[in-house]
Amino acid sequence: MGEKIISSAVIKRLPRYYRYLNELMLDGIERISSKELSARMNVTASQIRQDLNNFGGFGQQGYGYNVEYLLTEIGKILGLDRENRLIIVGGGHLGQALAGYTSFQKRRFRVMAVFDIDEKLIGTKIGEVPVLDMRDAEAYIRENEIRIAAMTIPKEVAHETAARLVRYGIKAFWNFVPRDLELPDGIAVENVHLTESLMTLSYKMHNLFQK
Repeated sequence: MGEKIISSAVIKRLPRYYRYLNELMLDGIERISSKELSARMNVTASQIRQDLNNFGGFGQQGYGYNVEYLLTEIGKILGLDRENRLIIVGGGHLGQALAGYTSFQKRRFRVMAVFDIDEKLIGTKIGEVPVLDMRDAEAYIRENEIRIAAMTIPKEVAHETAARLVRYGIKAFWNFVPRDLELPDGIAVENVHLTESLMTLSYKMHNLFQK
């Protein structure tokens, strides 16, 4: 029997479960039912049970979920039980903002370096993160076993740059470039199109006003 296919909708909800469970931990709550979690997350209790059953369930009927255990198990599913090293490609305003975002470390994502071609940026630091020459990317990626790249470069050079990074060993892209990357099978991509998100917000706002 082949490996069970988990829907993208379920996968997208996992970080939200993780965030709420982490808040429960901080509040000192040791156990919670799907109904109680439903009220906090605005997701039906049935949906919560269905989502978690994809990975084994983790709870007992009439007993609920152990918050710490469930948080740990979802963390493992998300790959947060190990350090995830990443680089940022593009040292502009967005790349600098990402490099300076300290909360990544709390989730075991470590920004190792920013790569750019601008001589004025190369050799500087963004907080504790060094800005390095893009020409040195291949050696750095291989030596430091980097597998994730955040892309914050102009769309005109995104495809060529991503293809080079794949050859260097990058397996996953956090893509902020306003174009979809054309990559070979076996490469993970998470697109973050900021203007599309803003347009979706605009749609929601204008439709609320029309009601």
